[in-house]
Amino acid sequence: MHKPSMGAVIVGLIPFVAMCFTVSLWDRIYPIVFGLPFNIFWLCAWVLITPLCMWLAYNIEQAHLKEEHPDE
Repeated sequence: MHKPSMGAVIVGLIPFVAMCFTVSLWDRIYPIVFGLPFNIFWLCAWVLITPLCMWLAYNIEQAHLKEEHPDE
């Protein structure tokens, strides 16, 4: 087991922070975005953005592993 790269950890934490710790910034019913209250829109958007962040974290980690073990 190897230690994950800091870049992959940070990118992986972005969705968690965006969904959990920004509630006080956007917890309003208005404005309406695409027919949804902004708070619901925000959470749905991050549910869709999270796989992109995880894909980026995976690619960062793979590059980190290749850097550590170039012969494999």
